[in-house]
Amino acid sequence: MGVPWRDFSGRLSPLKLAVFVALFGPALWTLMAFQLGWLGPRAFNEAIHRIGLWTIRFLFIALAITPLRQILQWPRLLLVRRMVGVTAFAYACTHLTLYTADQMFDLIKVASEIVLRIYLTIGIIAVLGLAALAATSTDAMIKRLGARRWQALHRIGYVIAGLAVVHYWMQSKLEIWEPTIMAGIYAWLMGFRLLARFVGVRGRLSLRWVAGLAVIAAALTAFGEAAYFRLAYGVDPMRVLDANLSLATGIRPAPIVLALGLAVAAAGAIRAWLPLMPKRRPGFA
Repeated sequence: MGVPWRDFSGRLSPLKLAVFVALFGPALWTLMAFQLGWLGPRAFNEAIHRIGLWTIRFLFIALAITPLRQILQWPRLLLVRRMVGVTAFAYACTHLTLYTADQMFDLIKVASEIVLRIYLTIGIIAVLGLAALAATSTDAMIKRLGARRWQALHRIGYVIAGLAVVHYWMQSKLEIWEPTIMAGIYAWLMGFRLLARFVGVRGRLSLRWVAGLAVIAAALTAFGEAAYFRLAYGVDPMRVLDANLSLATGIRPAPIVLALGLAVAAAGAIRAWLPLMPKRRPGFA
């Protein structure tokens, strides 16, 4: 039986081993922080939120592997995509289990809350979607479904990521700084796939388009934030847009999305200038 830190040939993969170990980090840190009283007066509730946040982060990392593989010319990143995706599902299950424990394992109450609170309904749909992806992530299921049907099924990951952002945004209420950043990153991830399909060359996107996408995603983030504050609180949209050009209210989400997008483009440019890494047989890391 294979182990997660070995490649397809059965050899140790330093990349897979490093990622495998790192995936436990957030859960272990949350457990330690809980035990040491670092999570504040509502420690259990904070632990639920942190594990939920890492669920979304890991889901986004899994979705980012495809564009990063192309931009950084690092095909071996595909070795860890399945591992990261399954970890997102494991964290989602932990998030749901902790929420159930917080309700004293009253399953009737949990079910009624899920039905009555729309953000919980959206969250459970996302968890069920992740369960379907995790259950069909094995090589045996890929062979059984066929590559084309398997790829079509796993495209629901895009919808799941969108639902996760909505769930996070709705339960955050006034604290929407990080959910807005997540929404901007989601726009970048989906935008990359659309551009690669319609303007890419053999599915590959030029670095100019990658840099332009950073600007587009940042603009969508800024206008989305402005629209939200307008609809929810009647705030003049220009005040929100102006805040993105000033540090008076701290660093807003749009500049962060822009910086992340440009950093990826810059990393791709640096990689293009470097000598190509020696080629190895597929499956080695």
